[in-house]
This record gives sequence, C-alpha cells and structure tokens, in this order.
Amino acid sequence: MDTSITCYARSGFLSKVSSQGTTAALASPSSVYGAFSPIRSLKPSLFFGESLRVMSKSLKVSKTKSAPSLVIKAEIGDSLEEFLTKATTDKGLIRVMMCMGEALRTIAFKVRTASCGGTACVNSFGDEQLAVDMLANQLLFDALTYSHFCKYACSEEVPELQDMGGPVEGGFSVAFDPLDGSSIVDTNFTVGTIFGVWPGDKLTGVTGRDQVAAAMGIYGPRTTYVIALKDMPGTHEFLLLDEGKWQHVKDTTEINEGKMFSPGNLRATFDSPNYQKLIDYYIKEKYTLRYTGGMVPDVNQIIVKEKGVFTNVISPSAKAKLRLLFEVAPLGLLVEKAGGYSSDGYKSVLDKVITSLDERTQVAYGSKNEIIRFEETMYGTSRLKAGEPVGAVV
Repeated sequence: MDTSITCYARSGFLSKVSSQGTTAALASPSSVYGAFSPIRSLKPSLFFGESLRVMSKSLKVSKTKSAPSLVIKAEIGDSLEEFLTKATTDKGLIRVMMCMGEALRTIAFKVRTASCGGTACVNSFGDEQLAVDMLANQLLFDALTYSHFCKYACSEEVPELQDMGGPVEGGFSVAFDPLDGSSIVDTNFTVGTIFGVWPGDKLTGVTGRDQVAAAMGIYGPRTTYVIALKDMPGTHEFLLLDEGKWQHVKDTTEINEGKMFSPGNLRATFDSPNYQKLIDYYIKEKYTLRYTGGMVPDVNQIIVKEKGVFTNVISPSAKAKLRLLFEVAPLGLLVEKAGGYSSDGYKSVLDKVITSLDERTQVAYGSKNEIIRFEETMYGTSRLKAGEPVGAVV
C-alpha cells in the first residue's frame, strides 16, 4: 500500500519526485512498529498535483532559535509556507509544521481508501488498533523523523517516547493522536488528527500552556489543517486545494455566545445529576444539537462557527477516556487561541500539569459564558467572572 510522505528535510521540505512520479520510501523507526510496517513508497504526483513535487528550497534552516517576529502580517490567501514564514522566525518550528502538513495531506487521501479492519492487536492502553490508525501513525512518525527538528515523539497508538534524532536545544517534542474518531471512519463521518508541539525534550512535567504550537487535520468533505502558534494571535485554518497546496482561508480570534452544543459521554448523566441538569438546560433553552461522536469535528465547529460548547464529563460509572497529552491539551490551545475557553471543571486544561503519558481528564470547550455555565452547574462556582450567574438552574 502506498503510504510514505515526501517530507525530506535537508534540501528543502520535499524530496524531488522523478519523472515517473515516484519517491524513495522513508524509513520508519523499527522500535515504533516492530514487525507491523505497512509502509511502502508514495506516488504523490499521481493524486496531489504536479505543484507539490518540489517545494521551495529558499528556506534555509538554522538550529539556532530566535525570538518570534510579527512584523509581517499573515494574510488570507497565503500558502502554508508563506504564512509560517511570516508568523515565526523559528525555522525549526516551520519545518516541523510543514512536514506534519505533508503527512496530513497524505493521510487525507489514505483515509478515503484504506482498510477499516482491525489489525488484531491492541495498544498499551488496551484500545484496539485499526489498520488505518497504524497507517496514519507511521506517516506522522516518518514526518517527524525527516523534519530533523523533532527530538522525541509519542502517539496514542505507540505511547512511549520515540527518539526521532533531532536536537534538544532548538528542537521539539511532539505528541499526537494519529486518527481521532477512527471507529467512525467506516460510517463515513469526519475524522481527524490532533498534535501538540512542546519545546525541548519533555512531554511530561509540562502543561498545555507550554506548547509552542498545536494543530489538527480534519478529513471530511473538505480537508483542512487548523493551526495555533503560541506567539501569534488567533487560530488559523488552511484548506487543501485540488492541486495539493494548503491555502490560508480563515482566522478565528473570538468565540461568541451561541446556542449550539455537542454533549459527549452522555452515559455519565446516569449517575451525574449535575451533568443531567446541564443537558436539560441545553434542551430547555432550545440549543441546536451538533454532535458527531468525533472530538475533532465537534471541537472544530466551535472554531469555524465561532460559537458553541463541547462537553465530555466523567462520573463514577463513566470514567475519563480523553487523554490530556494527545487530545485535550492541543485542542485546548486551538480553542483558547481562537478566543474561546477550556475547563476541566475547575481550571483551564492548559494549566493542568501532564504527569503521565496516559493521564486522562474531563473537558469542556466553548465561549466564556458556556464555560462559566459548565463550571457553575457541575461544581457550584466558576473561576471566570461574569456580570451575573449563568449556571443551568432548573
């Protein structure tokens, strides 16, 4: 199966494709996959367009980081490379984000054609791994290996630190969920990739607020790459065009109030009266239900529509499933950079210290008043200030 990406770092972002449209397969770390390695070589020009055979080689990468500069304003219509070059002077970060973009581009195609069958194995968390999960997983590890600026990487499918060979000083560590919502691929629902980028060589003992970037890839009717950079305002959406280029199409800087809700883990209402009260409030107030069962599309719609709330609550019988490192913290940065808020019930998820790779949490994302309502209803008080209480009193 053709699955490799075309992100070869030392002579530019992409390796040059031959006139026959083939590239050399990228090696993946044997420690990551063992005997399971479905990767072969990619023929990107056959389905991504001639223009992506070679990317600009004008960007020289230095391993010396410098302070971000926002002198040049990024604009709608910019390519991904143009945007990143304007947004940051950290060439290592630019390379990581570009290489991950190439992996997302390939995953978008492969999600449409890959097997949805199980691989007859489970990860160390006990979750069944699907073939499409592992395919996306390896593409992302390949991208980080060939970025040459990733020191460690860790995924929800392979939840151990993998040495990608990059530097500690001036390098990054990346945690990702390769295919969030993979269980709904066969039903043709939208799914996506989530990742967070931390400076240096640590993915524990850090917080979500320490991220220098976070992003998600959304594979639906449109394929989009949504990015937040720590030192740049807003959350930014890039659309994958027919010719294979990422084009900047939207900035989100404010999440407004609006009656749209996405209630995850509703089984928790069985023994969480306060969560039941919150859901009853949404229904009584005639909120529009917009819930797919996929965290990526449900959170992405808050950013795109610039309103709404997503909740995933735990209870004594419904334990936490969402992982802080791989999902919750990266999405927290995306939502908060877009002007929204996040909460675990007591504080922003970006302020939670990641103590282990498997740490899990409940979460809510949304506008300010929706997060106040979530905290007040669930726990009686909110750390955020509002003109008057907005809890779901019924």
